Amino acid sequence: MHTSIALLLELGIVLIVLGAVGTVTRRFGVSPIPLYLLVGLAVGEGGIAPLPAARDFVEIGASIGVVLLLLTLGLEFSIEEFTVTLRRHVPSGLLDMVVNAAPGALAGWLLGLNATGIVALAGITWVSSSTIVSRLLDDLHRLGNRETPAVLSILLLEDFSMAVYLPILAVLATGGTVLHGLASVSVAVGVLLLALGASRRWGHRVGHLVEDGDTEQLLLRIVGLSLVVAAIAELAGASAAVGAFLVGLALTGPLAERVRALVAPLRDLFAAAFFLAIGISVSPAALFPLLPVAFALAAVTALTKIGTGWFAAARAGAGRKGRLRAGSVLIVRGEFSIIIASLVAVQGDSIGALATGYVLVLAIAGPLITWWFSPPLRQA
Repeated sequence: MHTSIALLLELGIVLIVLGAVGTVTRRFGVSPIPLYLLVGLAVGEGGIAPLPAARDFVEIGASIGVVLLLLTLGLEFSIEEFTVTLRRHVPSGLLDMVVNAAPGALAGWLLGLNATGIVALAGITWVSSSTIVSRLLDDLHRLGNRETPAVLSILLLEDFSMAVYLPILAVLATGGTVLHGLASVSVAVGVLLLALGASRRWGHRVGHLVEDGDTEQLLLRIVGLSLVVAAIAELAGASAAVGAFLVGLALTGPLAERVRALVAPLRDLFAAAFFLAIGISVSPAALFPLLPVAFALAAVTALTKIGTGWFAAARAGAGRKGRLRAGSVLIVRGEFSIIIASLVAVQGDSIGALATGYVLVLAIAGPLITWWFSPPLRQA
């Protein structure tokens, strides 16, 4: 088997750099995500040290990282308690959609975009990054906090909403028929509802199917099942993250604890690839002219997300600090914003450049803001 020396060398160097960055940030109790993103910017197209041989591997690893991050997040909860929390936060999800999509829609109108561009920019500013938020909650030891189920409810409601939003946007972008869009939406929503019902009714049987005394076999079964379910969710027009999260919800008790311990090192490796991939996707040449608009939009929507989290956490009975933690951790944007921008890329580079600049600003500033509101050792 032929081994690419360039691939091994590039991957080895970048992993060593990420390891050094992680060591420094964790010494100060800060999440390494912002610096991972900056490293990605440095090694992306137009950066100071591009990775031509390793780029495809990083992008594949990023997809796996999304699945593993949401799998381990789902392991923290049971399907029963989560569905109750999800229903309770439908008003929070509606508020989240209105107050966070509105700034993007207004910005699109002011920039002179057409209807498709306005709808796209509204979606870009609406949806938080469930992948980055899940990593932040783990990094800052907040998975057991009172406000965390409210945060997760907002994220899952956003991900479910994407099953409706993305097909509609795709139809607008390609000039397809309304009937085609409605058919795509119906399939996606139907699959999501079916998956939730199946997880609640038969989820406990998943443990019996994957349980094995041999750690290697258990790891292979869990990761394989998560990837398959994530692929089915993506095929249905939903999110791979939702599929992986549902697999995690289906596992409970000692098995969930054992799986989490087994998957954690693998998750951290591929999660680093995800954050690296976001930075790599940004072209500095296209980014810099639109940075002022990206910063202005980021400032406004950071405040609207804090308001959303405050409202949701208040409904969960969290105190003032818990409400601030919930709002600040939702600030980050990520994978969905990039996907939305790619759907309308045919309209020109401006939306893509603005979206990537906006995502980069909030993906770097968001973790720093949420850490500032409550460092790990100062939880209330």
